Amino acid sequence: MSEEALPFKEKYYPGLEEYLDFYEESVRDIEGFWDSMARGLEWYKTWDKVLDDSNPPFYRWFTGAETNINLNALDRWIGTPVFDKVAYYWEGEPGDRRTISYRELYREVNRLAWSLREEVGIKPGDTVTIYLPMIPELPTTMLAVTRLGGIHSVVFSGFSSRALADRIVDAKAKVLVTADGFYRRGRVVRLKDSADEAIALAREQGVEVEKVVVVKRAGVEVSWSEGRDVWYHDLLEKAPSRAYVRPEPRKATDVLFILYTSGTTGRPKGIMHSVGGYMTYVYNVFQWNWDPAPGDVYWCAADIGWITGHTYIVYGPLMNGVTSVMYEGAPDYPDPGRIWSIVDRYDVTTFYTSPTLLRLLRKYGDQWVEKHSLETLRLLGTVGEPINPEVWKWYYEKIGKRKAPIVDTWWQTETGAAMISPAPGISLVPLKPGSATLPLPGIVADVLDYTGDPAEPGKKGLIVIKKPWPGMLMGIWGDPERYVRTYWSTFSRPEEGIWIYYPADYAVRDEDGYFWLLGRADEVLNVAGHRLGTIELEDAILTHPAVSEAAVVGAPDPVKGQVPVAAVVLREGYEPSPELEEDIKRRVRELIGPIAVPARILFVKKLPKTRSGKIMRRILIALLEGRPIGDTSTLEDPTAVEEVKKAVEEFKRLAKK
Repeated sequence: MSEEALPFKEKYYPGLEEYLDFYEESVRDIEGFWDSMARGLEWYKTWDKVLDDSNPPFYRWFTGAETNINLNALDRWIGTPVFDKVAYYWEGEPGDRRTISYRELYREVNRLAWSLREEVGIKPGDTVTIYLPMIPELPTTMLAVTRLGGIHSVVFSGFSSRALADRIVDAKAKVLVTADGFYRRGRVVRLKDSADEAIALAREQGVEVEKVVVVKRAGVEVSWSEGRDVWYHDLLEKAPSRAYVRPEPRKATDVLFILYTSGTTGRPKGIMHSVGGYMTYVYNVFQWNWDPAPGDVYWCAADIGWITGHTYIVYGPLMNGVTSVMYEGAPDYPDPGRIWSIVDRYDVTTFYTSPTLLRLLRKYGDQWVEKHSLETLRLLGTVGEPINPEVWKWYYEKIGKRKAPIVDTWWQTETGAAMISPAPGISLVPLKPGSATLPLPGIVADVLDYTGDPAEPGKKGLIVIKKPWPGMLMGIWGDPERYVRTYWSTFSRPEEGIWIYYPADYAVRDEDGYFWLLGRADEVLNVAGHRLGTIELEDAILTHPAVSEAAVVGAPDPVKGQVPVAAVVLREGYEPSPELEEDIKRRVRELIGPIAVPARILFVKKLPKTRSGKIMRRILIALLEGRPIGDTSTLEDPTAVEEVKKAVEEFKRLAKK
């Protein structure tokens, strides 16, 4: 039972006993619990079995069932008050605004789906890559694709053409939806140019994009390929004004979408989520997280290009009939009060964002907050990375006015939605600044030491999930072996029938059973809440003709949490210089995107390596964090440590300036 997840029984507080009762019931009979939770949704056909665990770790939820996520995000609201309610308040960076009702969203999704089927030729099971900024056409396209029974693969609009091409090739997408451009800090980012470059790169790798749908957002001239490229608005005009496309029945175990995330190799992982399991988990977790009321205005200030946006901007709010805010631009443009002015303009009641954004806005000073009332806020949330207690307290006192609880959520792309967090939609437990609190219903979590035994309270260990859950990933697109190796090989004991999911995050569980997340335990950086694989960054740096070797690690950063720092060995004939550093950074920007650019390139003559040739990144990390470097007896050349130490000291000296 829950003793393994919540070791305390006596210390009840207001709200805690009620939550524990609900939690204990959920884990006593996990299949029965999720059976009851799924019955609040619309299905064409209900399931023969809640959980098929005959082939672990390839668990399948609601086998035999058929549905379509549109049934629950749009069609279920027809004839109800929600249908004429606002679905999205959208605001562009230049200040342009749109208000879109559920009825209007339903009609545009149907018209787009009709044209995608009749004019573009999308069929059930086809994969469509979506490379769009934060504009309403992004959720509209996602819904139109899934309405047709297609699979969408959304790529963050800040990624480079190379990163986009890699994802097109892996997904073997024949259709791409993009935009002419979008606004960022007062300038136009020419997205179609990047899309065209990606298409050419994909062609070199044997994948031909046959159709490109282009949204006219910025009104800039773009190159055009007749017969391949088509304007989004032209597609809508070709569809009947009252077009209706029946949501394609999909098996609950079919793939709903692919979303790529960084891993410990250079190749991104295509995380697959299922139709029925993801739908059920997200629908319920959204309720538990936010306790939505009919008059709420909810704002998740993330980007739909990441899982947070999929779950908490598109599918979660729409399945619960909630009004959401969407914003296109930079959070501090044209001034650091932009976020708070949007909260006041739309009377936002629930605000969900990353600790990175909070650290950035706190840095500007309280005067930007004090210009706004923020009186409508009743719930606050954080996502993407651990939040330090100082920022938690600032958020609670200055933004929430000491009356809005903070829902600190821990989860991943792979988990579908929050796994550990307060649940005011059930009963609000006592909050602790910096802790994500307790596992959500149906989630059996623990913290283990490296031997696989439960870590003692207060001792750092590795968080694990001991039972499957509906929102879990189905696998990695095209690579089942990597799925097992990455997530299930560390602590599982297949010969004993024990399968344990390993998220690769450090955590501590305190004496009350509360979870405190401490960041990544693998070679993946968490930069401003976004996961970046160190190998992927190193591969990009190594494409520069001047670079012989490279090692990337994360350095602490007061705003972003972590920033990439690269130690680089140059080839013969090249000398360190500020110009070369900028050129290497430019290469990373071109190949991956701005978010991946190293904060600093440390030029060294040698990297610390073991005698077997493995780069000892832990030494770089220890030097950057000012900690002891530990055992160096396995180093091939101990003088490499002094090389790196000098470079790190120079980096810190410059950082202070």
